[in-house]
Amino acid sequence: MDLYVTNPGPIDESVLYDQDKHVSSAVWEGQERGALRCHEHTSKLDQWTLTPKQLELVHKAGFGYLRLIPAISLDNPLISALVERWRKETNTFHFNVGEMTVTLEDIAYLLGLAIDGEPVMGVTYTSCDAVCEKLLGKAPDSGHTSGGMVKLSWLKESFSYCSEDALMEEIECHTRAYLLYLVGSTIFSTTTGNKVPVMYLPLFENFDQAGKYAWGAAALSFLYRALGNASLKSQSTISGCLTLLQCWSYYHLDIGRPKLNEGPFHFCFPLVLKWKGKQSGSTANRDLIFYRKALDTLKSYDVEWLPYINIDYRIIPEDIKNSLIIGRSKTMLICFDKAERHLPDRCLRQYGMSQPIPEDVQRWERKSRGVDGGVDLSGKMELELSEWLDRQLNIVEGDEGMDESEYMQWYMKITRRFVGRLIPLSSEFQRMHAALSDIARIADTVSTQGMDSHQTESVTRIRYIVHECLKDQVGTSMLVSSIPQVEHGKRIRGKERVRRQSNGKRRRRDDPVKCQAASIEGGPDQSQLRSAAAEIDYSQLCLTDGLQLCHAGSRGVDEQLHTTIEVDGTSLCHPANDLEDDTETCITIAVPEVDDDSQVCHAALKDEVQAVSESSLETSEDVVKHNSYSIVV
Repeated sequence: MDLYVTNPGPIDESVLYDQDKHVSSAVWEGQERGALRCHEHTSKLDQWTLTPKQLELVHKAGFGYLRLIPAISLDNPLISALVERWRKETNTFHFNVGEMTVTLEDIAYLLGLAIDGEPVMGVTYTSCDAVCEKLLGKAPDSGHTSGGMVKLSWLKESFSYCSEDALMEEIECHTRAYLLYLVGSTIFSTTTGNKVPVMYLPLFENFDQAGKYAWGAAALSFLYRALGNASLKSQSTISGCLTLLQCWSYYHLDIGRPKLNEGPFHFCFPLVLKWKGKQSGSTANRDLIFYRKALDTLKSYDVEWLPYINIDYRIIPEDIKNSLIIGRSKTMLICFDKAERHLPDRCLRQYGMSQPIPEDVQRWERKSRGVDGGVDLSGKMELELSEWLDRQLNIVEGDEGMDESEYMQWYMKITRRFVGRLIPLSSEFQRMHAALSDIARIADTVSTQGMDSHQTESVTRIRYIVHECLKDQVGTSMLVSSIPQVEHGKRIRGKERVRRQSNGKRRRRDDPVKCQAASIEGGPDQSQLRSAAAEIDYSQLCLTDGLQLCHAGSRGVDEQLHTTIEVDGTSLCHPANDLEDDTETCITIAVPEVDDDSQVCHAALKDEVQAVSESSLETSEDVVKHNSYSIVV
């Protein structure tokens, strides 16, 4: 039996210890949240007009290449599917081929930001007035601020145009406003709408000093934190530099990658510009389900481990080339209160090295350290700063000739192999109903002749319980049929809505036997399956305790159906000659002695229906041909 058919992982939870909080757990249980709302505010960057003097200051501050990157249409379903594969325990994507991540090297190539230098750190603010008055020349009114954040719209309205003959002080104020707008709409975009924290402003006071910061490392720390937050099943939004994330996927994964018409930007730096301009190729039907299935079945030939190996290195600036060694540093990335681990030792194949089993990740607490205004965070992050200062001493190395089979065996035990089910819940419910119908038919044909009174009573109870289960499923089947059948092409278009779970009400708890399935108020469109089918897990169905029904199918050709009923250790055989000759089914009904009939109840009372596949199946057709059920009541 293929264990991964029934357990998507992790089998060993020592690495992915927060699996129960991860969105993949909710998806596996049928609780879809839909595509994430992606927050990136780049659409109006081209409305800024910069003078030559401003451009010089922007380049001096380290953002000469970032400003060249245009607004690129975001593929929300693709980003959402990637988030479902992100694990904050390791700061990596967990694919079937191994771990991958966005590295400092990717930041340098794709965005052209400095990945080496001083950490992006400073003082926090709870008010905008003083710092804006000092560094921008004026302060926004209260309608354009929120605590220590200012609206991007106010920055654009007030500073998007600067006269070429303006005084140098005015030019500097307008340039600082542009830089704050630039980072707030790209690498440090937030989920608060169109606002940016003013804590970045003092870092632009001196433009030469601004150019010494590791803005690329800060951008990656910010993105790691955003990915980690969005990977929790309670979240529905994501921020950070999503253009970076999407273009990273285009370079590394042959999934959702658009076909490009080569233009003047095709061989330009930064490399994100490759995806500027017209894109050809249909994107129809590429919703979250499409990308999820593609990532669930990702193969090694779908991965570009070294996407930059054939680029013309003459287009790479010298300062970027000289810092690429830091791309392999196992260190702490810092962006004010956000400190995230950069773990290239888990993704050595992205550097052209063989991948051994990596070291355990040292756990660290993620918490917001920006409490009161005027707090210098450097005094509260000594350990994180110490790791960053030692970045040159922690360059990872690899063994190019080692066998990776040991790594893959280890990895398959600690990872989450599947996000979506191989077979949808609706199909599982139909299989369960068919199995119960078979059991009911066979139980009805069992002869009680020769049984004692206790055995006869047990068989009668079996018949009654099975028929009650089938009766209860009539209402439940309506709920199953209301679930969107994405596998049949009925995908949701446009912005995918977040589906919220409805717990529903249970009825008739006072009846010890006739316990009904959960009902949902508001109609099928507002419900999630919360009764028997809600916890089905492929093939093994568990109801309650006290009575056991097992139905297993196999592919015999010359075998005939054989039924065994075991009551208190007594086995009774019943041939079923009325079924097709080319099927073989063995059904075992074991009825232990029960002292109190009130213990027998429909599974919906305790929501204990579970399912576990007992076979290794490659396709849904194989599953249909090889059903395997185990029912415990």
